[in-house]
Amino acid sequence: MTTVVPETKTIKEIQNILITQHKPGNEKSPYFELARKYKVTLSFEPFIRVEPIPAKEFRKQKIDIASYSAVIFASRNAIDHFFRTCEEMRITTSQHTKYFCITESVALYLQKFILYRKRKVFFGSDGTNDSLFEVMSKYKDQERFLYPCSESFDSEITNWLIENNCDYATPVLYKVISNDVKKIIEKHNFEIICLLTPLGVRSFMENCPSFNQNGTLIGAFGDNTRKAVIAAGLRPDIIAPQPNMPSMVSALENYLSGLKKK
Repeated sequence: MTTVVPETKTIKEIQNILITQHKPGNEKSPYFELARKYKVTLSFEPFIRVEPIPAKEFRKQKIDIASYSAVIFASRNAIDHFFRTCEEMRITTSQHTKYFCITESVALYLQKFILYRKRKVFFGSDGTNDSLFEVMSKYKDQERFLYPCSESFDSEITNWLIENNCDYATPVLYKVISNDVKKIIEKHNFEIICLLTPLGVRSFMENCPSFNQNGTLIGAFGDNTRKAVIAAGLRPDIIAPQPNMPSMVSALENYLSGLKKK
């Protein structure tokens, strides 16, 4: 992954940052510490909303979740709705089920649903699909893979499963709908906009199709989001995860601290 060097700015030029997710409920969130430390204003606004597909509707897909030995998770939403569906359908996942996650942070989110240390959880080394595929390649001939997804999902993982003749299914467990955020973008002059998912990028472009990046810095979390930003004709400036920067907030910290030193 190539790191893009952002345009040169000063710390005084960074006043307003948009984080495209819900505002953290915990006042001890590192985002709030970042705002205090660098005296910036953080606005939180989710660009997408997720609606569940109920078990009654899911049954029409005729996918027997319990018959699969491995699950691929590309997001926290996928984890939430996988275990929601299991609960609604009274399915208990086997202790031997393997979980393959796109990033370590997604993998750690599994702790909300399973005894993490007692399960077989794997994740890519750098948050890219390629690093995930490297891990999965050791098991491609042994496992039956489930790839829980939304109605609109990235095909790179399914392409890999097809190319490697894997036994797999892609249960659609939730819908992702774009929020109307055009007024927020137009009202505020954000120096940095942090996009956290490919579907968030899609929502951004649907809301602001004529957006001209100019000096606005774009943060991108995850390799698929970075690719979506580039595909949308935008420039990803602040990228996570990277070595020593596993989260979007740590990538922002790294960027802002660099400006402060100048």
